[in-house]
Amino acid sequence: MTFIHVRRASRVGLLACGCMVTLPASAAPLRAEAPAVSPVAPAAPIRHAVPLNGPAHRTVDATNQEVITVNGLRRTITADHDTTGLFRHSLGFSAYAGGGVSALPVLDGMADDRVATFVDGMRIASACPNHMNPAMSYIDPDAVSTAVAIAGITSVSQGGDSTGGTIEVDRKDPIFARNSKILVTGHVRGDYRSNGGGSGASDSVTVANDWLSLRYTGSYSHADDYHAGGGGQRVLSTNYLSFNHAVTLGVRKANHQLALTFGQQDIPYEGFANQYMDMTNNRSTFVNGKYTGDFNWGTLEARGFWQRVDHAMNMLSDKGGHSPTTGMPMNTDTRTAAYSIKATIPLGPRHTLGLGSSFDHNGVNDWWPPLQGSMMMGPGTFHNINDGHRDRLGHYVEWKAQWLPRVSTELGLRSDLVMMNTGLVAPYSWTGMMSMSDAMAARRFNAASRGRTDTNFDVTALLHWHPLDSLMIDGGYARKTRSPNLYERYAWGVGNMATMMIGWFGDGNGYVGNLNLTPEVANTASTTITWHDPVDNAWQVKVQPYYTYTHNYINVVRIGALASGLSKLQFANHDAQSYGINSSAVVRLWKYDAFGTGELRANLNWVRGQDLVTHSGLYHQMPANGAISLHENWRNWTGHVEVTLVKAKSTVDWLRNEPRTPGYALLGLGGTYRWRNLTLDASIENVTNQKYDLPLGGLSLGDYRATGLLGPLPGLGRSFNVSLSAAF
Repeated sequence: MTFIHVRRASRVGLLACGCMVTLPASAAPLRAEAPAVSPVAPAAPIRHAVPLNGPAHRTVDATNQEVITVNGLRRTITADHDTTGLFRHSLGFSAYAGGGVSALPVLDGMADDRVATFVDGMRIASACPNHMNPAMSYIDPDAVSTAVAIAGITSVSQGGDSTGGTIEVDRKDPIFARNSKILVTGHVRGDYRSNGGGSGASDSVTVANDWLSLRYTGSYSHADDYHAGGGGQRVLSTNYLSFNHAVTLGVRKANHQLALTFGQQDIPYEGFANQYMDMTNNRSTFVNGKYTGDFNWGTLEARGFWQRVDHAMNMLSDKGGHSPTTGMPMNTDTRTAAYSIKATIPLGPRHTLGLGSSFDHNGVNDWWPPLQGSMMMGPGTFHNINDGHRDRLGHYVEWKAQWLPRVSTELGLRSDLVMMNTGLVAPYSWTGMMSMSDAMAARRFNAASRGRTDTNFDVTALLHWHPLDSLMIDGGYARKTRSPNLYERYAWGVGNMATMMIGWFGDGNGYVGNLNLTPEVANTASTTITWHDPVDNAWQVKVQPYYTYTHNYINVVRIGALASGLSKLQFANHDAQSYGINSSAVVRLWKYDAFGTGELRANLNWVRGQDLVTHSGLYHQMPANGAISLHENWRNWTGHVEVTLVKAKSTVDWLRNEPRTPGYALLGLGGTYRWRNLTLDASIENVTNQKYDLPLGGLSLGDYRATGLLGPLPGLGRSFNVSLSAAF
């Protein structure tokens, strides 16, 4: 993210991501949680940015305490166990339930693959027919340095092949010592959560001189099944265990820096309450390289990435175990290789040209071994995707111009060539009666031409106008294109059991791919209006209305029924629209040396999506929701009281049998105390132990297998959480 610094009198104006605010020339020492009314201001031109105050950023304060700033709020190392939790309460952001560390992101009602998610600059696709390993599951929150979510209108330099927006999560860059000294620094943390007996730990150690840096980071996270609010019902298939390790080597010389990160993640098991299957193993090994350099003509950033994922699914004990004669083994292996190059070239004091190229290769093998003694799942191997690949080659050009001190624009053009294919497939049996429908489907699929090439084009046009010191208006239009993923095109099985194993929606339905799908094209218009106190930063109000019309939106049609009464669905292109308003406000209530600083913060999001062919609501649209909280910062203490409000979900996708859920309100309390390099954080979630259902949680299929009752996924009950961290 580029920051443009503008001197004005004795104050500094920061232009960045959608707002402008003046900051005192001399800032107070950083504390664990700084006032939210210090918004990070937007770089010209403004984007439809989801965070209230710009990107998350991790740094080290004067007491050597490592802190992370998320949406303008500074805090010590996060105790979140899922990286999606970093964006909690961000404008337009929500997440739908997966496993304990694998929630899927939603921006302005656009979910999962419609959101371009980058980890360390690389686009990572889920290596699973149920999307159990999304991109953000590969990085522990403690390892995150910067995190930003931009909904709707995104610059062409922030990735193509998406319609909903962009999420970028990066590790900390290498740090170096000064004056040829040896630097040793790091942190350790441990946490405990009473609901589900969750625990976690992380550590980071860096040893560096002025040109060489070596850092190790590691983390562990675990939980058993959690209990819902109200009666304390145990929610089955919500347990997990996760390990992460990474080593980063950094080299710096003059204006050039190189970082190489080697890492591995192991998830021995992870329950999925809204899926028929659970994850019984997931091992990811990766290498990531990043080069940055400053030249006379501008700056250059080059990245290279390789990842191998070995993924296995079956049913944990909650759903019947996974012995050689029970369950349903499913395996997926993927190999991802990618590069990206970005050049930024100043064309004078008012104009900047950006050029970029990227390539992503994603190779997938998805096969289901036969189950011993089963007539239905045998005697051969079910080849779901055999030697499939999805390759994307993209290029862009981006022009930023500062026409007047208060007027700037951005215009970007992008092209993406998406090439997909897969080999021959096979059912469990070519002759068995139980596999007859799949055998016929496999023959049709193998006889068909399976190679597909999509030529996609994106356009972004943005305008930033700052008519008053206290008022900014940002508007823009974007044409964004997304090609189908491998499973949307190539999931060929039509038998009930085969279709039930496909689907990342948590709805219990079965899904069939469609070779004839065409890319979806989203046309989005949005405006961001920011009104704030330009003198003392005592208050800010932001409103973001938007509208998106998507041509060839990839939705579904009903082609049959399952024994449970749910549906068998096939992916199909429809036209769709979505629209909504995101808003936020923050006001300083008091600021005294004797009593500290008090702030009131609030946000409200509303979205509505509709399929224009079936007139059904779009799936996974969060009902109107928001939060209001009171924050106090006094010396080494911080604290907050927060109420989260969610309206009843009444507009649903009837094609997917999406359940309606009642509205609810949750009370949360939390506080932090810092002493020297130690930080103690304690909180209580759902203080009143309110019973509620997750609007985006789908169906509780783990409980369904145990009880025979099919209903929405219950939310987390009361939990007492504590975290202790130390920096050195």
